[in-house]
This record gives sequence, structure tokens and C-alpha cells, in this order.
Amino acid sequence: MAQKDTAKSILNAAEELFSERGFAETSLRNITTRAGVNLAAVNYHFGSKKELIQAVFARFLTPFCVDLEQVLKAYEEGLQERTPQLPELLELLAATALKAGKGNPRRIGIFMRLLGLAYAQSQGHLRRFLRQEYGTLFGQYMNLVTLASPELTAEERFWRIHFMLGATVFTLSGVESLTAMAEHDLGQTTDTAGVMSRLVPFLSAGFAAPHQADS
Repeated sequence: MAQKDTAKSILNAAEELFSERGFAETSLRNITTRAGVNLAAVNYHFGSKKELIQAVFARFLTPFCVDLEQVLKAYEEGLQERTPQLPELLELLAATALKAGKGNPRRIGIFMRLLGLAYAQSQGHLRRFLRQEYGTLFGQYMNLVTLASPELTAEERFWRIHFMLGATVFTLSGVESLTAMAEHDLGQTTDTAGVMSRLVPFLSAGFAAPHQADS
């Protein structure tokens, strides 16, 4: 097996197993068995399990962020004096994610499961890696979100962003099951893009809902 193919096989196996079992519950032996390689190949290509986890995220996020950077630049140039709008910003994310997963529709669901695990499991190295590699771009995006929601305090915006993220991860991590249920219960055939087209206005409405102060 060529070195490039070996690295790809390891990434494929790691991506699937991490999303199925979690990071701590997946051993390097599990990954090498599924990939059909030996442990030396993992050490050669990735160095450690932590670096392999980071590489799994980078395989999706790096091309995603390359596209998002271009999209945001065009969006900001088109704003001129106009205030950014949250529905537009969410549509940009959705369209960029769909483009990133175009070659394999399952990849968005797998990545969302991994993202949920990154929040739920203790992976401090991964959070540091994500901030270091992608923090500037996502900071730029969040600045636009702030401009689009001047009525919210920083605290309220924090909660609403994380509620949106939670709803997105939950919905898209199980998108295959959700589309199957829609077909069975409603007789409607849809796909990831169709689910996103319904999710974005739902998230926008929730983010813009009137704030009820704590009693």
C-alpha cells in the first residue's frame, strides 16, 4: 500500500471508530485492525493518538475553512454600510459545510458526531489545536455575529450560540436516521441539504427570540 493510501486508510478508520465509540474508547489497535495496517504506520504518519485525532478534524476543517475564508471576504465586501444578518451568516456556514461534504454525504454527520464528542469528552489538546489553527477565522465570523445582534449582551449571545451549536450537532449527527424517519412517518424523501434548509431558519428564530431576564 502506498504511503498516501496508508495515511488515508488510517484516517478513514479513525474517523469512523472515533465517531462510533468515542476518543477514549477507541484504541490505536482498534484503528490499525480496521485500517489493515500495523502500529508503526500510525506512528510514522501521525506520531501519536492525539495527533491522529487532530488530523481527523483537520481533514474536514482545513478545506472547509479555506472556502469559508473566501466566502466571508466576499460577504464583507458586499456589505458596504449594511449590517450583517444572522440568517445570511448561517446560510454561509451551511453552504460551505455542504460543499466540504459533497464528495461523501455521510461526512457531515460523522464530523458533527466528532464535534459533539469534542465537547462532551475531555480533549483539551483538541480545543487548543482548533483555536490555534482556526481561531482567527472563526473569530472573524463571530465578530460578524456580534454585529448582527447588537441587542444581545455578550452573556446572552454566548448562550444562544451554544444552544444553536447543540441543536446543529444533535440534528446533523443523526441526519441519516432523521431523513429515514421523515420518509417513514411523512412519506417525504429528503437529504442533508434539505434538513439544513429547515434547520437554518429554526436556528435564526431561536437566536432572535426575545430575551426573558432571570427572575
